[in-house]
Amino acid sequence: MLTRLWVHRTRWGRPAAGILLAMGLSACAAAPGGHIDYDAESDPLSDVKVDVKPITLELIQEMNARTRESAAIAMGGDTDNRPGKPLPDYDYYIGRGDVLNIIVYDHPELTIPAGSERSAAESGNVVHSDGTIFYPYVGKVKVVGRTVHDVRNEIQRRLADYIAEPQVDVKVAAYNSQKAYVTGQVNTPGQLPITNVPLRVLDAISQAGGLTDLANWRDVVLSRDGTDTSLSVYDMLVYGDLNQNLLLRNGDVVHVPEVGNQQIFVMGQVNEQASFAMGNTRLSLTAAISQAGGMDEDSANASGIFVIRRNPAASDTYATVYQLDASNAAAFVLGSQFMLEPTDVVYVTAAPLARWNRVLRLLLPSLTTIYEATEVNENIRDL
Repeated sequence: MLTRLWVHRTRWGRPAAGILLAMGLSACAAAPGGHIDYDAESDPLSDVKVDVKPITLELIQEMNARTRESAAIAMGGDTDNRPGKPLPDYDYYIGRGDVLNIIVYDHPELTIPAGSERSAAESGNVVHSDGTIFYPYVGKVKVVGRTVHDVRNEIQRRLADYIAEPQVDVKVAAYNSQKAYVTGQVNTPGQLPITNVPLRVLDAISQAGGLTDLANWRDVVLSRDGTDTSLSVYDMLVYGDLNQNLLLRNGDVVHVPEVGNQQIFVMGQVNEQASFAMGNTRLSLTAAISQAGGMDEDSANASGIFVIRRNPAASDTYATVYQLDASNAAAFVLGSQFMLEPTDVVYVTAAPLARWNRVLRLLLPSLTTIYEATEVNENIRDL
């Protein structure tokens, strides 16, 4: 009788355990959701060269010194290219569609009066498509591509055959022929006339109403004759790099893009993982962690706060990793002086105990399943 009972338990117990085991192993195949088989390998990041530097007072002083040096070089560059200071060789060249206002003193019959109802632009001499204007006693005068000084001298010289010592003044009443354009993240995008007053990048942005909150200050694009030039309004205003404040010409397009990828990313053991736009601001490491809700005190490793920064293409290493050891909370003072740059990644690592607890959380469902399967098998054997 005992032999039969043992055979009965063995006969049904082992298949039941096998069925439970098969069901567990096939759970992934039966799980809902889509799946694509793949056989791809990622880049071997372990082979990528990176520099690892601790964030110390000496490092911050070195970075600040480089910043001051760059600003000094920028300010000590081409001083004639600064806004507000007229270029010594700048002059406006008349174009088709411009309106000239010509006055011959003491000869009102040669001067078309503007009056109270007509402006100088309405009553002046329009430059025709052939690049000429017509003036009494003088006839046609070629004016396109010339300055008002040249035109005045010619009209005065040719009037001298009819008037003794004529005194002539020539001004541009309406600048219609040459324009620059400001597009993108400015408050009033549109066209701006090129006039006898030099128009620079900062002037154009100011006249377009200034930058919006979504503007990328660090990568403004100047398009000229099919060539794009990247300019940093941030460097112009913060560091005084006015060598980038270029003089605009006819047909130039200044485009201010959105902030885009000009962000920093805070990841890891913080209370709220986040990204922050850095279009027109500077943010320190301490401020970034604070805005992300601070470190998770239960799981964060205070000695493992890292800033991952991509190196320039010409560098021998792919990236530089800066480490802040904040196991002593006073180290956050150093973090408040470490300024982040766009596309930086701030990563706070987990403490060893937190990592072990996560491993246990991953193992517990599988261990529970095995335990329950064993209990079922034991119960079947007891039948």
